[in-house]
Amino acid sequence: MSDRLMTVNAYTTLDYVEAAARGETFEWESIAVVNATADDEEPEAVRLQFELDNVREEYLPKHMEELELTPDQARALASDLEEYADRVETDSEA
Repeated sequence: MSDRLMTVNAYTTLDYVEAAARGETFEWESIAVVNATADDEEPEAVRLQFELDNVREEYLPKHMEELELTPDQARALASDLEEYADRVETDSEA
């Protein structure tokens, strides 16, 4: 298992996705972890977190990204994900 900043366990949303980090002078393909979560007690926001494995330190120090979303923003993102998933699924069946 990779040395991670994020905790990966049975509750992690996606523990293996293909990913890429792109910058002005580099592109690094890797795998990543993606997690959607909220605080257990008195949650104030939905957090969408992601972290790439083995990011090349000379380009990008070890880090994770975290978006803090309102419930409406989280629902809008979920709706778009459903829409694009349906499109990809339909196109792959044709």
